[in-house]
Amino acid sequence: MTLKNPSSSTNSRPTPKSTPSRQHNTTAPFNMEAILQAQAKFRLDRGLQKITAVRNKNYKRHGPKSYVYLLNRFGFEPTKPGPYFHQHRIHQRGLAHPDFKAPVGGRVTRTKVLVKKVKEDGTVDPSGSATGEVGAEDQQNDSEYLCEVTIGTPGQKLMLDFDTGSSDLWVFSTELSKQLQENHAIFDPKKSSTFKALKDQTWQISYGDGSSASGTCGSDVVNLGGLSIKNQTIELASKLAAQFAQGTGDGLLGLAWPQINTVQTDGRPTPANTPVANMIQQDDIPSDASLFTAAFYSDRDQNAESFYTFGYIDQDLVSASGQDIAWTDVDNSQGFWMFPSTKTTINGKDISQDGNTAIADTGTTLALVSDEVCDALYKAIPGAKYDESQQGYVFPMNTDASSLPEFKVSVGNTQFVIQPEDLAFAPADDSNWYGGVQSRGSNPFDILGDVFLKSVYAIFDQGNQRFGAVPKIQAKQNLQPTQ
Repeated sequence: MTLKNPSSSTNSRPTPKSTPSRQHNTTAPFNMEAILQAQAKFRLDRGLQKITAVRNKNYKRHGPKSYVYLLNRFGFEPTKPGPYFHQHRIHQRGLAHPDFKAPVGGRVTRTKVLVKKVKEDGTVDPSGSATGEVGAEDQQNDSEYLCEVTIGTPGQKLMLDFDTGSSDLWVFSTELSKQLQENHAIFDPKKSSTFKALKDQTWQISYGDGSSASGTCGSDVVNLGGLSIKNQTIELASKLAAQFAQGTGDGLLGLAWPQINTVQTDGRPTPANTPVANMIQQDDIPSDASLFTAAFYSDRDQNAESFYTFGYIDQDLVSASGQDIAWTDVDNSQGFWMFPSTKTTINGKDISQDGNTAIADTGTTLALVSDEVCDALYKAIPGAKYDESQQGYVFPMNTDASSLPEFKVSVGNTQFVIQPEDLAFAPADDSNWYGGVQSRGSNPFDILGDVFLKSVYAIFDQGNQRFGAVPKIQAKQNLQPTQ
């Protein structure tokens, strides 16, 4: 299950702290050939390996559930009609008068929660007159890819969700009830000689539906593809909501920037470093290798294995693209991998969006863009429409891939094509696809998840605060529903 940091409506964000980084002069050119050579030597010397992003066999694509999950974790208001929306509720704490069955006086708080419109029988319906709570069954409860990580001495292997949209490294632990531990690999701190408890440190991730994950903290050694990171903060789950426990993975490894980590000391925000930030701060990797990369492939791709690398760029993928890496500076002030994305092109027609930004988010399956872009995109697909019951755009399953539009989004000054076949995210019903690109609603920036990332080889250069990419379009895919 992919976890995100709480939205402002459910929990205050920690005060940003300085991010370990190696600043660069944006006007000075990078000698990429020399950098790649240095990385190749580092990889060979340290015996670094790709970390396979294993396709989760239990993951089942579901368009509306994936969209509702994003409504929940980012907390934006939908601008298109549908059954799911946010509602403000009043909570009052006080003393109950004997003549009343409710608190009187005391503290009053106003919170925003995610709810759904339902009919009298409880079924979800955009025309429903009643509202119900959004539960685990309404959301996508699993991650598409999982990666093996070793923690402790001797190493304990867990399958974690790598997420560039959050910054917590939390794991299923022996502090959980036996019931919640079922069907998961569990980290046992007592079996690690290098584990150290971090007294008075706690963590908690909360969502708009009231669900949360929380626990205590410790530090230990973490191994990522041959790179060992000492003194890494490990967040041990002691409480988990059902939506987290039902996932297949054994926790999450956040790869965003440290300031949105949720660790607190005695109730005060004290964000912990992410593994990559620690690599940089502890000089585990040289300045030319202070990065990680992600290569995702669709389940429609043949003989292609998704992977991450830490400390080096896969030169074969860059060479295969036939292009130089397109770099753009990252704005990490909100903790995300955010960059300018000011132009979209649909079948050669440009849509200019001055000042628009986007984040690259491996924890998101869909791509969310402005309503203007969504409307233009689906107008270019024969038979496409907005379906209120699905709270998203759909298009006919009998659509031929050749009739899908060429859809480009910009990363800095460079545009990248989203592979047309990946516009078909999941079956919406027996005759329609749920689109892989949907409305970002009131969210102020685009969210470019797997639907976009499958078309590029993504390079997250944390040391130099820049994001790079080259195209990774597959020669042939199909539009058949995946099993």
